[in-house]
Amino acid sequence: MQGPLSLRGAAWMGLALCALALPRAGWAQAPGTADTVGRGYKLFGGYSFLSNSFHHTSGTSYQPLNGWDASITGPLTSRVGLKLEASGYYGTNSGSPQHPLFFLGGGEYSRRVGRETVFAEGLAGLGHLNANWWGGEFPGKTISFAADAGGGLDTPLGPRLALRIQGDFQYSNFTVPDNQIHGLPNYFARLITGFVWRF
Repeated sequence: MQGPLSLRGAAWMGLALCALALPRAGWAQAPGTADTVGRGYKLFGGYSFLSNSFHHTSGTSYQPLNGWDASITGPLTSRVGLKLEASGYYGTNSGSPQHPLFFLGGGEYSRRVGRETVFAEGLAGLGHLNANWWGGEFPGKTISFAADAGGGLDTPLGPRLALRIQGDFQYSNFTVPDNQIHGLPNYFARLITGFVWRF
């Protein structure tokens, strides 16, 4: 797998995140640790895995992409927040570089269940692909509407810090003008993990 972060690197990163979380597990269970859930702002940053490249058709290889995800969520009510998110991915498929960026906004609903916080989100916005993503005779479309729906779990590590695990489905519609090209992917699965800071 190509790109700045291989699957092996992602696995090591996940193990490192778990190792960091374990020593604080006892502290995270202290009374009042999760009291800030649903109030204030949430700042997130972490690793993101996209299930496919944008160049994949029945005649080309299958290549997932690795990248990053960052977001900020501000409160509208005690359980509903306004979320702004940016994400980027890196990789190569069939000799063509794949460097999409997404800028999305929407709503997030969260609820505390014991110490944990579960949440669901719906976002929409724009995606941008590098100009040479298609790599063929015709340049591909570089701007597309994008939407995302999913949810996840925040596990508290301290009064303000939490570990997030999230799964989403994302839609985009990058195309090429050649009407002989069909079957480019529009739906992608995303897996995201990282840290949430509440303030």
